[in-house]
Parts: sequence; C-alpha cells; structure tokens
Amino acid sequence: MEFDPFLLARLQFAANISFHILFPTITIGLCWVLFYFRLRYTFSGDKAWEYAYFFWVKIFALSFALGVVSGITMSFQFGTNWPGFMERAGNIAGPLLGYEVLTAFFLEASFLGIMLFGKNRVSNRLHLVSCALVAVGTSFSAFWILSLNSWMQTPTGFRLEDGVFFVDSWWEAIFNPSFPYRLAHMLNASLLTAAFLIMGVSAWRAMRQVDGPATWKVMRTGALMAAVLAPLQVWIGDLHGLNTLEHQPAKIAAMEGIWETEKGAPLTLFGFPDEEAKTNHMAITIPHGASLILTHDWNGEIQGLNEFGDDIPPVAPVFWAFRVMVGVGMLMVMVGWWAAWRLFRRRDENRDSQLWLLRALSVMTFSGWVAVLAGWYVTEIGRQPWVVSGLLRTSEVVADHSSATLMGTLFGYVLLYAFLLVSYIAALRYMATKPARSLTLTPQQRAMKAEQADDEPAEGEA
Repeated sequence: MEFDPFLLARLQFAANISFHILFPTITIGLCWVLFYFRLRYTFSGDKAWEYAYFFWVKIFALSFALGVVSGITMSFQFGTNWPGFMERAGNIAGPLLGYEVLTAFFLEASFLGIMLFGKNRVSNRLHLVSCALVAVGTSFSAFWILSLNSWMQTPTGFRLEDGVFFVDSWWEAIFNPSFPYRLAHMLNASLLTAAFLIMGVSAWRAMRQVDGPATWKVMRTGALMAAVLAPLQVWIGDLHGLNTLEHQPAKIAAMEGIWETEKGAPLTLFGFPDEEAKTNHMAITIPHGASLILTHDWNGEIQGLNEFGDDIPPVAPVFWAFRVMVGVGMLMVMVGWWAAWRLFRRRDENRDSQLWLLRALSVMTFSGWVAVLAGWYVTEIGRQPWVVSGLLRTSEVVADHSSATLMGTLFGYVLLYAFLLVSYIAALRYMATKPARSLTLTPQQRAMKAEQADDEPAEGEA
C-alpha cells in the first residue's frame, strides 16, 4: 500500500507544528506571569513571590528550549517539503520571518541569561527589566508569526507578477484583515494556558502535601487570570468568528457543518458530516442558532459548502476540532470561576475541604494545550485547499519526494516528539514533587545559602 506523498508532507508539517506550538503557547503567557511575580516581590518584599519566580522560571527555561529547537526544525520544512511556497511567496514570508529574528530572538537572547542566572549577580531592578524584555520578546515573536499566518489567510498589500507575490504595502500586508483578531486570540490563549498550568501544578503539589505559602499564592494568581481571561476569550472568539465569516466563509461553513446557503441557519451541536452525501448524520440542532451566533441576526444568511464547489476544506476534521476547542473553552470558563470563588471567597478552608477543586485543577493542567491545538487545526485545515487563500494552492508548492522518504521522516519525527513530550511532562512531575522550603531560614541555613550564592543561579521554590 502506497500513501499519497502530498498527504504525508502535510502530516509531517502538522506533526512538527503541533509539537512546536505547545511550548510557545506556554512561554508567551508564563513569561508575563513571571514578570508579575518579580513585581510582587519587588514592591512587597514577600519572599514567597521570589520563591514562586525561581520555581517557575525553571519550567519556563525548559519550555523555551524545546520551543526554540522545534521551531528551527519546523522552519526547515519550508525548504525540504514546501519549497514552492518560498519561491512564490518568499518576498513576503522571508522578511516577516526575518523581522521576528531581528526583534524577538535578539531581545530574548540578550536578556534571557540575566533572567535565568542573574540573581546575586545584577541588581533587582536590572533583573526585573530583563524579565520584562524577555516577555516583550516572546510577544514580538507571536506578532510576526501570526502576521505571516494571517496574511496567508487574508492576503492584502501585494501584487502578483508571473505567479510570484511582491509587496505593495507592508502596512497592509502586516496588518491584514484577520491579524488583529488572531493576535488577540493567541496571546489571550497563551495567558490562559499558563494560568491553568500554574494552577494545575500547584494543585497537584497541594494534594501531594509538598506545598508551601507560595504554592497557594500562585494558585490564586492562576484562578484570577482564568476567571477574567476565559470569558474574554469567548468575546474575542466571537469577533474572530465575524471576521472569518466575512473573509473565509467556506471555513465557517465547515466549522458549522452547513451545506446549503440559508437564512436562519440552525446550530449543529452534534452530528457526523458526510462529504459525499453533503449532509450531517444524526445531527442535533438548535433552530436559527448558527445565524444568531455568526451574524448576530436571528435570520442572518450563512453560505453553505455547496456554494464553493470543490474548493472546500476537509469538513469532518474542522467540524470536530471546532467543537473540541469550544467545549474545552467553556469548561475553562466554569473551572476558572469555580476556582476563583473557592480560593478567594473561602480562603479559610483547609486542603481536605478543597480536594475536589484541587483534583479538577490538576486534571485541567494541560487543558490550554488541547484548546490551542484544536483551534490551530480549525485555522490551518480550514484554509485548505489553499496555502494563500484563494490565490495559491497547497498542492502547487509541495516538493517532489517519494512516499518512502516522507513516511520514514514522518515516523522519525513522531517518535522523537513523543519521547520529548513524555520527558517534558515527566520533568514537570519531578519538579512538582520537591517539597517547598520554609520562608524563614535558620542562621546556619543563611550561612550555607551565602556560600552557595555564587554557584546556584536560583532557589527552586514553589
């Protein structure tokens, strides 16, 4: 049995980007959380916040390293599997990727060392500034990558000459119609991912009874973030959906499983899309629901998939990925509100009385990953069959490799990434089992700490 090389090339890129996106999603949000910890310590003098910083900065460093390495590997895909993309769109993609290096990477590389190893070597003010600049750098990285990806979704500011894209307006190319919504959606998703990560690990520490005062401060920080950001993500997602309906109606039709253009289109809660029969089997619907949500009009018109002929994305993956994203997102809203209520309104409760909450937060530790991956699949699969929407097909830019070559490299990537992911989670589990130290030190401990200051970059506290 021989597999389609085009499909294997797409699966290989999907495997690379699925692994890579997990770690920037953590580091973009977590770096701002670390900056907040440093601010709280600087202005309050509470050692718990400093201990929280030095525990979580280790997790940030591990996540950052995996994100950088997997990102480099992913960028090679443009040359090995998709050379036609850079040949046709390199005049736009190349500079945008270069701007990421010139801004984000240089900023991160310049100050990451101080952020990780600067304790007792630089002033607290410089350490704080370094943390802020690394956080700005991670956000710059998201800015440029999402600008390029958004241009591929909603291209503007260009001209075509002999099938090659040239820039007419960098402003229009960078700030294309979908870019503001994608940037806001992704940055908020990263903060939410970090919020549930710090809550989940802290809850696990509490259940294992290796928690300290900083553990509960971190957990409350995550709960407050989740309670505010999860509903905000719903609102941003609604704005993003309106924009997608305007510029990529076929993607919206696939997300909702709408086949025929109609006014007052029903919302399909559950069903099995059938592309051959052009219908949804066993569908559970809410009358007028899709029109109300997507157009904010009870009788709003939604274009169906049949309007676009063969230029439609694979319906079932987009349909189900969207429901996973929305389902996990609503669960995050409920758990975030529950956690905030229990941790802020009922702070006198002991660990045993909050056991159910701690279990729920522990289970939700990587919920941000699930939602982000599902949303990314909606975005990328929903753009098909185009690599640049409406202008350049994905099949036109793929390299001419054999099935055997692509199958072998795909198998190697998947095995390596599975090993690294398991190792990463195991490392987090190991770090989370270390008991927290007391906030007060004996004179002997202070002396030992002073002797080790030149050798140890940070105290592992939580």
